[in-house]
Amino acid sequence: MDLLLDYPAELAKKLRSGAADIALLPVAVIPTLTGARIISDYGIAADGKVASVCLFSQVPIEEIREVYLDYQSRTSVRLAQTLMEHHWLREVIWKPAPENYIEYINGATAGVIIGDRALKQLHNFEYVYDLAEHWKSYTGLPFIFAAWVACRDLPEDFITGFNEANASGLQHINEVVAENPFPYYDLQHYYTRNIQYLLETEKHKGLKRFWELIA
Repeated sequence: MDLLLDYPAELAKKLRSGAADIALLPVAVIPTLTGARIISDYGIAADGKVASVCLFSQVPIEEIREVYLDYQSRTSVRLAQTLMEHHWLREVIWKPAPENYIEYINGATAGVIIGDRALKQLHNFEYVYDLAEHWKSYTGLPFIFAAWVACRDLPEDFITGFNEANASGLQHINEVVAENPFPYYDLQHYYTRNIQYLLETEKHKGLKRFWELIA
């Protein structure tokens, strides 16, 4: 295997073009890919607070008028829009985020931030709305952010081995944390409490509900 690293949105382009055979994809893009299917029992999910996918604001949700959308992940964008419409029952102006958009989150302007950048901002804003936590509150279901996807059939022995590799990797979280100092957030807590990896039935129910809402 050759391992390619990129932003989630870029990985979808690689899978679509054939530059990648499988990819860990944001789930919002899966219905747009011809022949796409989830090929592993493992992915990236949360059952409640995820910490790294949040809407940040200096005012409460009722006072937000416009929202910058993080360009890195289509799923986080669609989740924010879905919750704003169906959970918070608000209409806002959605704005594409420039590179340094975090600097512009002020007053009635909020922003969706994901990943490491979100973890670094958790204590810098008056209001932090964790999108996975609010999805759980709205639907009662967990949320899958990303799953391993292929657009063609793969050999069964490869899929079996790939699942075994994912399971094996999860036995080394302590080593990963030790090798990657991160002063902004407790990565041990993040990788073992915030993030869940096994995509069992309830998570697939949450994914189906999400796809229905964004269809």
